[in-house]
Amino acid sequence: MESSPPAAFFDKLPLPTVDRPFGVHLWPIFDKAFTAVAGFPTSEFYFEPGNTPMSTLRETSIFIVIYYIVIFGGRELMRNREPFKLKSIFLVHNFILTAVSAILLALFIEQLVPIVVRGGLFHAICDRNGGWTHNLVVLYYLNYLTKYLELMDTVFLFLKKKPLTFLHCYHHGATALLCYTQLIGSTSVSWTVIDLNLAVHVVMYWYYFQSARGIRVGWKEWVTRLQIIQFVIDIGFVYFASYTYFTSTYFPHMPNMGNCAGEEFAAFAGIGIISSYLVLFVSFYFATYGKGGKGSTVRKSLRRMSQTPLPDPHITHEHAQLPANGKATTATGVKTNGTTTRSRKA
Repeated sequence: MESSPPAAFFDKLPLPTVDRPFGVHLWPIFDKAFTAVAGFPTSEFYFEPGNTPMSTLRETSIFIVIYYIVIFGGRELMRNREPFKLKSIFLVHNFILTAVSAILLALFIEQLVPIVVRGGLFHAICDRNGGWTHNLVVLYYLNYLTKYLELMDTVFLFLKKKPLTFLHCYHHGATALLCYTQLIGSTSVSWTVIDLNLAVHVVMYWYYFQSARGIRVGWKEWVTRLQIIQFVIDIGFVYFASYTYFTSTYFPHMPNMGNCAGEEFAAFAGIGIISSYLVLFVSFYFATYGKGGKGSTVRKSLRRMSQTPLPDPHITHEHAQLPANGKATTATGVKTNGTTTRSRKA
């Protein structure tokens, strides 16, 4: 009786390796689930603008416009009504987004570890064969679709008559647009932004799930901190990829590391939207958790920037300003002091 070679024996054990960082191959399991839902395997999925659902600027724009119509219209419908409780469905919503974010993150890690280890970081973020493989495109697209599910966050807010702030509503709409531009633009650096976003979402949605259960969680402030850290790292990667692309293409005499895969419009969209996120979330953090006095002019200015309520025709400009005590009554009739507004990440 012949014994199995040691290498073959250890290969059968669920031990982490470069090709299976979690000890088991997750993609075959995911492929079976995808096939059961879609009716075809992941190997047959191709992102084709105009054919794949939500793959055109027209579709994306219409959906985002509908989002803003729904939240403005919903706020009007709820104006003279009692807020809904919605505890059970809110719990399910947050748990689903926690689970989906964790599953997608694990699948991304499984795909990216061998790419980064064998090809290096620059290859992974700038080479089309690095950060733009077929399997990664499948995950990019699924992550993009989750951004529309996350728009339900705002629906819950107006149904529960919570404040609708500029930060929250702008962020949700802009994130759907951002994911669309990067998918259409084939930016290999996309995975860095997406993976960090998914990691933050696991923490954030789990926090809101526990909070909805009535469990007091002591690390609320860290949700915003992680969001800010995420944006800082995002900007580092996106700015670097954009810089080396534009210098190698238009200013080859300047120092650069060579070309970087992706379309120029996607680079500008990424730079603009992610930079705006960083400014808004930093403003939110210092307005909410800053150590300055309550009467601090700087702190009140930051609060106005980060927590400005959405325009309401029923409230005059003067009434919309924050009073001296730093508190504002929103169109929904709910007071906010800068500590109860949910700062969502995409």
